[in-house]
Amino acid sequence: MKRVSHKMIIINYYRSISKLILITFLTITTFSCSNDDDQPPHTDGISQEIKDLIYFRGDEKAETVMILIPGGPSTEFATDFVDDFASDPNQEGIITVTVHQAQTLNPDIVVGNDITLTQANSLNTESIEMLSEVITYFKDEGRTVYVLGYSFGAFVTQDLIAKKGINSADKYLIISGRLDMNDIIWQAAAEGKKGYFENGVTPVVEPEPDVKERNFNRISAGFAMNKYTQLFNTIEDLSNITYIYGENDEAVGRLTTDEVQFLQSKNTNIISGPGNHTTTFEAFIFQGLEEAFGIVLQ
Repeated sequence: MKRVSHKMIIINYYRSISKLILITFLTITTFSCSNDDDQPPHTDGISQEIKDLIYFRGDEKAETVMILIPGGPSTEFATDFVDDFASDPNQEGIITVTVHQAQTLNPDIVVGNDITLTQANSLNTESIEMLSEVITYFKDEGRTVYVLGYSFGAFVTQDLIAKKGINSADKYLIISGRLDMNDIIWQAAAEGKKGYFENGVTPVVEPEPDVKERNFNRISAGFAMNKYTQLFNTIEDLSNITYIYGENDEAVGRLTTDEVQFLQSKNTNIISGPGNHTTTFEAFIFQGLEEAFGIVLQ
């Protein structure tokens, strides 16, 4: 699976939309969960244990938590991803968060030697557990938790749902992912090879000479190998998911008819267009934020 790096994504378009994202977050309407005394159950901010797993911007006592899972995988902690999405210091009501993954906590694990697919799966399990721990912490405090996963982050989000349940978070925005990745692509990635989709449809595989990139491909394969239509089949309703895909996505491929029909059968909100991996984000991020989380522009 062709990996579009988070750093490149930031350079290409996040900086160009960060001001608009800022305006968007400034117009959010949030609803507080309260206890019997009509006071929020959390008064001391975020515990140090959770702070060690996250990077955040905003009021740490905010009632709404926006968790961002970036593209990748990468060894760089996605602090700039949060910075571009976060509001100015005067904004109230929302905290923007990203969570460590196994390879951001310990970058050395993907440098020097090739890892196996089994090892990659173990790393992914660790990443999901950290993400779940952070979400559960905020949910247990009565906060509203939204999850936005883009590209590699889309697969992480899907695996969270498969392993921890659809109600782990309140709502999800999944951008440029796949439910059932082509076997050719994920199997090549499991061998450390690069894969992409010509015109969003035809899989193409190339060798990858760099050990770090080979290991990143194996980490991607650990998620992409899963058939999420099967893993989600026991979930009756997916209406708290908004799913965005591009019809010419060269990195992960367009959703197939079967994938789209599956999402429709589960009441998923679907947004699509003719774009590729990056232009799809540019075209639909504002619509996605509005429809998924109620974040609207004035």
